[in-house]
Amino acid sequence: MTSNLVIGSTGLVGSYILAALLADNTVTHTISRRAPKSTGPTLHPIVEADSTQWALRLRDIKPAPSTVFSALGTTRAQAGGIDNQWKIDHDLNVQLAHAARESDVRHFVFVSSAGTEGLLSGSVPYSKMKKGVEATIKSLDFETAIILRPGLILGEREVAHQGGPFMVGAARAVGRWFGIGMQDRFAQEAEVIARAAVHAAKLAEEGRAPEKYWVLEQSDIVRLGRTEWKSYPGHG
Repeated sequence: MTSNLVIGSTGLVGSYILAALLADNTVTHTISRRAPKSTGPTLHPIVEADSTQWALRLRDIKPAPSTVFSALGTTRAQAGGIDNQWKIDHDLNVQLAHAARESDVRHFVFVSSAGTEGLLSGSVPYSKMKKGVEATIKSLDFETAIILRPGLILGEREVAHQGGPFMVGAARAVGRWFGIGMQDRFAQEAEVIARAAVHAAKLAEEGRAPEKYWVLEQSDIVRLGRTEWKSYPGHG
């Protein structure tokens, strides 16, 4: 029986990934500083306050999960500065990707960000973090590596980002006034992003991923996470 591991399961997108997997009765592990809110008979949570131990905890999971999802990330304000944010958004994700590969995990799904290939990506710290993780995942040669690059992530966070509520409100206003298609061009609901991640991982598990290194841009996220979600077996 295949299983999954979700890193970042207490965050906005990660919590939706976990909920989608549990709703599908998929055996799912999590590693987090605190227990996730979702519960279920197929959930196997690992609570580890020391994130430097997470890679070891991943290696301890036997048999190894077939797919690892990472929606791990923080903000500069929450981390207490750019250096601390780098340790989480970049360094910890890189450590976990290496641990997953060493454990013979077949598929790795990473929630990155739009703009990692933009003209300014080399000078914007946030983009540099995400781009570095993407490059590491690609180099590790998983059976399938899936990179999601959402735009503005819409949803209610436990700790609001600076200016976040205003931006989310403005994006949703655009959707109401000009249609959801206009909103989709630059912002996606967290649940849609999560469903796209789960949908893509299932396609990879079935050998139906279109590429070994599969990048989902915003239009792909909307397609897999909303348009095609209900038509895919097991989704609702």
